[in-house]
Amino acid sequence: MELPLRKIIHVDMDAFYASVEQLDNPELRGKPVAVGGGSARGVVSAASYEARKFGVRSAMSGYLAKKRCPELIFVKPRFDRYREISQRIRNIFLDYTDLVEPLSLDEAYLDVTKNKKGNPSASLIAQEIRKRIFEETGLTASAGVSINKFIAKVASDYNKPNGQKTVNPDEVLDFLENLPISKFYGVGKVTTEKMYQLGIFTGKELKEKSVEYLTEHFGKSGAYYYHVVRGIHNSEVKPDRIVKSVGTEHTFFENLVSEVFMLEKLDDIAKELDRRLHKKKIAGKTITLKIKYSDFTVQTRSKTLPYFVADRSLIMETVKELLYQEKPKDSVRLLGISLANLNTDVKEGEKKTVVAVQLKFDF
Repeated sequence: MELPLRKIIHVDMDAFYASVEQLDNPELRGKPVAVGGGSARGVVSAASYEARKFGVRSAMSGYLAKKRCPELIFVKPRFDRYREISQRIRNIFLDYTDLVEPLSLDEAYLDVTKNKKGNPSASLIAQEIRKRIFEETGLTASAGVSINKFIAKVASDYNKPNGQKTVNPDEVLDFLENLPISKFYGVGKVTTEKMYQLGIFTGKELKEKSVEYLTEHFGKSGAYYYHVVRGIHNSEVKPDRIVKSVGTEHTFFENLVSEVFMLEKLDDIAKELDRRLHKKKIAGKTITLKIKYSDFTVQTRSKTLPYFVADRSLIMETVKELLYQEKPKDSVRLLGISLANLNTDVKEGEKKTVVAVQLKFDF
């Protein structure tokens, strides 16, 4: 069965957190800015484009970021402010379609196949949305436009910052064949290296591999790679994305060496998790304890209960059990607790429909 092609837009704000800080504080404009902590324990949450020129990236330690860019200015994150602007941007999206799937505060998918403006051109809609975002918030956004979520996501990164890329239906296959494998959404650094070792450097070489070959080397992801390189990705834009897990974690200024101190910190983390769970009216069965040691190795320990929990005291009972399950191998720099197997989970049957790329389509 052949499904009709969709008109999908992926909007991605440009260096969102850092750009908000530069917007609110004119003295930061044009300067290398990192949102996060600049101490040895700090982590970069976002970096301005001026900072990125020096190799500063999100998830990088504050120490390394400062080493790469001595002039780097660190600012503390203000998530309430980011959420406020994100909601204003989302309201702009909703003027065009109700089919909006937020991925985070700074990016979302929009299905504009049928839209509130009656505009047949997804490219023009994307341009109009980006123009409105700039006029109403002072921030820039990039966009990708194509026939499915995968290609739109890849395309939005093509002309960043403040750019746009449309991959028309008749351009999809050529676009994917010429795309470096590192640019494929869902192919991380480790997988990229593995593909290089197998002689796969572009979509063209990926396309030459059979589904059996890819499954043999990449497991379940093999079928995903086989289909997306052929422009096949049937995932719909879902306005209400199902939350798969809820978690909270904390990095400490000084390493923890005693389980007594760890339990104190875990209790604080569980309180925050409790607050988030009750706010979202979520409960779960699988509790996971995350431990990051001083050498940056990460260990996770999980337990699945026969009933749903959301209460701090019940969560802590299991967390204590997980902590004492095995003595920490070293001093600890980060602890986290997450809850999965949620009461919001919905089991869906696998979609096996294959979509053929149709050439005549008004984009």
